[in-house]
Amino acid sequence: MPMTKPSFSDPIFVAGHRGLVGSAVVRALESAGYTNLITRRSSDLDLREQAAVRAFFASEQPRYVICAAAMVGGIAANNDFPGTFIYDNLAIQTNVIEACRQQAVKKLIYLGSTCIYPKHAPQPIQEEHLLTGPLEETNEAYAIAKIAGLKMCEAYAKQYGMSSITLMATNLYGQGDNFDLEKSHVIPALMRKAHEAKLADAKTMTVWGTGKPLREFLYVDDMAAAARYCLEHDTPYSMVNVGSGEEISIADLCRLICDVVGFRGELIFNPEKPDGTPRKLADSSRLRDLGWSPTVGLRDGLEKTYRWFSQTANARLGD
Repeated sequence: MPMTKPSFSDPIFVAGHRGLVGSAVVRALESAGYTNLITRRSSDLDLREQAAVRAFFASEQPRYVICAAAMVGGIAANNDFPGTFIYDNLAIQTNVIEACRQQAVKKLIYLGSTCIYPKHAPQPIQEEHLLTGPLEETNEAYAIAKIAGLKMCEAYAKQYGMSSITLMATNLYGQGDNFDLEKSHVIPALMRKAHEAKLADAKTMTVWGTGKPLREFLYVDDMAAAARYCLEHDTPYSMVNVGSGEEISIADLCRLICDVVGFRGELIFNPEKPDGTPRKLADSSRLRDLGWSPTVGLRDGLEKTYRWFSQTANARLGD
């Protein structure tokens, strides 16, 4: 049966509302007029604890769920903490998806990542390329966990008729990002390094890898708009890619970030550090054909992100 579009008063649980994507989803839904958003801090609800999640769903009875909760990080964090990444993500998503089934949630939006695709997948990456080759070694634990969640959603749709869609996001950035140099993704890490190099009047800035890999980036508010679109519309797919459709080399990205930040020193690339996947461009034509498209270009998004970072850096970094 066709899904009924949520009313503005329907209870919607946004799991992971304080993270990069979750906070953007909350902004998008609130600006659209939704008035009954349910959120919980991890200190109040540990999604890794099955009993706590079941009790929460039974008490709050959300009708729609957007699962943006996850353990995430960049190359360094994924490489150093694979056990944490696979356990936390498996536990979080398993508990949330099962609770959605038990409470007969009308629709689940499960958020994944294009890093779940094979390391050498054909480019641009289509949804059909999932599980057609080996994964990138540095984030294999995270990818396996997210694949398991995607397949769990598909299995629950087949066996129980549960309505869900998985959104595979490309590299996201924007307001609310994590700027920890040890755990963050490439844009916030480079932005903080460039910011601190500028403040220190440094002559050089060292960057991991060769700078040659190509990456696609999407401003997080565009991702949130995609989640809202899929919440409000019937979709014929169990999974769709969400990306900008544009790619840039890491070297050119570094230069662009330095220009936005105002760092004028020399960039030094360290080829002894891992590059990760050589190229990762998502084919987002499925979702675009349904009616969604991104609105924020890369430079504009970087400028928005840096303004937010500059305004809040002292409080968050302990300067």
